[in-house]
Amino acid sequence: MPDTILPNTLLYSSSALDRAAHHRTDATWIGGARATSGARFVVHWHGKLLIETEPSPHAVLDVRPRDASLPASFLGLLHGSPVFAVDLSDEDSPLNALIGAHGDFLELRGLTATLPEDEAGLLATARGLLYWQTRARFCGICGGACIAERAGHAMRCTQCGAEHFPRTDPAVIMLIERGERVLLGQSHKFPVERNFFSTLAGFVEPGESLEDAVRREVAEEVGVRIGAVRYLGSQPWPFPASLMLGFRAEATTEDIVLDVEEMRAARWFSRADIENRKSAGFNLPPRDSIARRLIEDWMAEG
Repeated sequence: MPDTILPNTLLYSSSALDRAAHHRTDATWIGGARATSGARFVVHWHGKLLIETEPSPHAVLDVRPRDASLPASFLGLLHGSPVFAVDLSDEDSPLNALIGAHGDFLELRGLTATLPEDEAGLLATARGLLYWQTRARFCGICGGACIAERAGHAMRCTQCGAEHFPRTDPAVIMLIERGERVLLGQSHKFPVERNFFSTLAGFVEPGESLEDAVRREVAEEVGVRIGAVRYLGSQPWPFPASLMLGFRAEATTEDIVLDVEEMRAARWFSRADIENRKSAGFNLPPRDSIARRLIEDWMAEG
């Protein structure tokens, strides 16, 4: 597969984790790896992850559950060390359930710009997998209770035997160009007080190509028609369970017809508009997002 145009430097996209999927069905190997002194643990509690903030933010991995029977999902090998994810959401005092506990449980999104890239990707993997597990406890076919298998990467129904695997929802995200301007919008989902304009985005529907999803979403949200569509790269986005597929697309029309149920605003912006955004009173999306990267790469071309 040819390299994508966006280098793999987007947060959450680190390739340092060797997922070592061939070990997932080897219960003996998994048990032995978990018991070694070199095993590392990503600890999750009510959507938050264990982080140490001093001297700079970094993941706390050198802990282990006091209860050796606590379920743990094998994430893979990080620099040769086996890494597991554990969920302590049933604990009132999660730090007390750990050996060697230190740090605090913090929201991943607030720290990703300062975390090492390898750790941001690892924590995103853990968060996404554990989120899926909590929502796959019952079978979608018969309603029976499910149990984790394949070291946490599958859930099997104890009633009908069906296997369920982690779900990732593909979403297109696109920078729309026309001449020397780009189209940015503001969804009702964005915090009003932050007043940021971002690239348009939307989920891919069943039976739909990525290119068609780009054209449909833009037409639905702002009424603009799209011609050429070019794929640039992707970013895992476990908030809660998406894969963002980034595109540049050329508009063939420019009149905006806003879907007021979805969008608060949409405008065409020049590079000067974006450069002077502080004086104009608006912001760009967070730096950890592929949306920000698409905009900044376009700005750098001017």
